Amino acid sequence: MQSENENKFIKTSETLSDSFKLLTVIIPVYNEKSTIAEVINKVLAVDIPLEKEIIVIDDGSTDGTTEILQAQSKSRIIFYFTPVNVGKGAAVRIGLKLAKGDIILIQDADLELDPNEYKLLLQPILQGRTQVVYGSRFLKKNTVPLVRRTANGVLTSLTNRLYKTDLTDMETAYKVFTANVAKKLSLQANRFEFEPEITARISQAGYKISEVAISYRPRTKFEGKKLIGRTESKLCGCCANVVWKKRNNR
Repeated sequence: MQSENENKFIKTSETLSDSFKLLTVIIPVYNEKSTIAEVINKVLAVDIPLEKEIIVIDDGSTDGTTEILQAQSKSRIIFYFTPVNVGKGAAVRIGLKLAKGDIILIQDADLELDPNEYKLLLQPILQGRTQVVYGSRFLKKNTVPLVRRTANGVLTSLTNRLYKTDLTDMETAYKVFTANVAKKLSLQANRFEFEPEITARISQAGYKISEVAISYRPRTKFEGKKLIGRTESKLCGCCANVVWKKRNNR
């Protein structure tokens, strides 16, 4: 039996604007050999009323991820390999240059988020209610480690104050926006400070960011989580500086 959200999505898809035909999914990946193949398969399997273009940017992986991707032979995927690690922000910027989609979605290469929730993320855009959607881990009952929750809370609160937004999860990996929005973003960040930078740029361009509740399964450092403890605390300070700079240098 179909859920109410699925019924609304199907109804929306029946009256899709001609301007929304292709979804580009950008997947930046660095040393994710244990999850990348499954993530790609899950994205390919997602049933949505748009064609999908998948762009995977291997950001100088050294753990065998590159070999796994090179063995892929799926015609619906574009692979880009950087010779060295340039950072998530730089990888996403490469993906944006290659993207041809009418809507663009950023997908992490781990399994913390569920691609089956694309319908929820796309629905506000397809209904014409917004051009930007963030998936919030805090609008749903999810277990989020304290350090991650605290760092995100500080940055989200700072962003809300500076840009008069009303976000609950600025650091979310699920960021979805139209090609029109992408064209107006002048991004420069190379690493994880990309998250506050893109939020700042979207707000400065005058777009409202809508949020939808998403599921979240956090990884531990033993499962390959790259940002924990003191590292996240340092990231918090770094990202805060970026938010302030973007505010003062419009």
